[in-house]
Amino acid sequence: MLDLTSFRRDLHSHPETGFDLERTPRLIADVLANAGLEVVRGVGQCGVVATLRRGPDETAIGLRADMDALPIQEANGFSYRSKQDGLFHGCGHDGHSTMLLGAALKLAGDPTLERTVRFIFQPDEENGNGAAAMIADGLFERFPMAAIYGLHNMPGMALGQFATQAGPFCAFEDNFEIRIEGQGGHASMPEKGVDPIVAGAAAVMQLQSIISRNVASSEHAVVSVTEFLTDGARNILPSNVTLRGDCRGFSQEVSQIIERRMRAIVDGVCTAQGAQGQVSYSTSFRPLVNDAQATEVIAEAARSVGGIDATYGLVGFSEDFAEFLAHRPGAFILMGNGLEGNNALPLHNPSYDFNDDAIAKGVAFWTRLAHQER
Repeated sequence: MLDLTSFRRDLHSHPETGFDLERTPRLIADVLANAGLEVVRGVGQCGVVATLRRGPDETAIGLRADMDALPIQEANGFSYRSKQDGLFHGCGHDGHSTMLLGAALKLAGDPTLERTVRFIFQPDEENGNGAAAMIADGLFERFPMAAIYGLHNMPGMALGQFATQAGPFCAFEDNFEIRIEGQGGHASMPEKGVDPIVAGAAAVMQLQSIISRNVASSEHAVVSVTEFLTDGARNILPSNVTLRGDCRGFSQEVSQIIERRMRAIVDGVCTAQGAQGQVSYSTSFRPLVNDAQATEVIAEAARSVGGIDATYGLVGFSEDFAEFLAHRPGAFILMGNGLEGNNALPLHNPSYDFNDDAIAKGVAFWTRLAHQER
């Protein structure tokens, strides 16, 4: 019998990031193959899909866990801390993979299961590329499924509690880079040049008006400038300024409003200051939108093993599972990681740790969902 806590801690000690996953998917695939599941490796470069065939493809469901870690130096000192400098399971994907693995093993030994289940272990969730890679590699054609479900742990939510909602649930993430070109010179003679810092500072302030004046108050959205870079020095006016940042919201319409207004603001500011401006705008994660019927299914499974926090509301972070939901009906849910100690630290905090007491809850949830009628 596999010790799931030891397995999770082993994954924690050996984090791998992005698509550079070799050990993690190999260990998972080996365990599932030895348990008699049909295992396909290398889906979307290094993803794993294991099938427990107990019914027709038409009623099959997909259950997904992510496997990748983060490029963060871990601050914990416990015995199973990361052995890789600069890499760290700071988002709990080690726990997600372990819970789904445990559920697959439990269901493999359950003769009452009457549905085919696809267990999907995804790479590169953190960069938002893994789901698309698996889809491009024929995930839904090679492994037919009527619906797909995903789960993420949530620090600060009580162990045993879950949260979800139909419709928009997790935010999109858009990224921007604004390049402003002026004319540098001596700091004592600004009148002889074009100071791009003034234009950049004006742009930073006016970008905040997008949310307050162009997005409806009923919508949730954020525009954050996170970098302000120049090629100037203490006594040198720069010639170039680069602003970078991040935008969040819950609909494609809001994303389009932000981009349109950002381009107009930069054009206007640069014209007023005599500078030249250029905006690069891209989407890293689409908004995650839960199917209404699938949400009822996943919520019922959560209620049967713990409880639903009906007041949780929208989630500000982005999630690559949204890409799967653009191709198949399904739903995404949050599961409490605990209220104390490292279990309650925010995701991506250098001292965060997945709560091993949550493993049994996750296994019970996935197992119940596999039996749930749709």
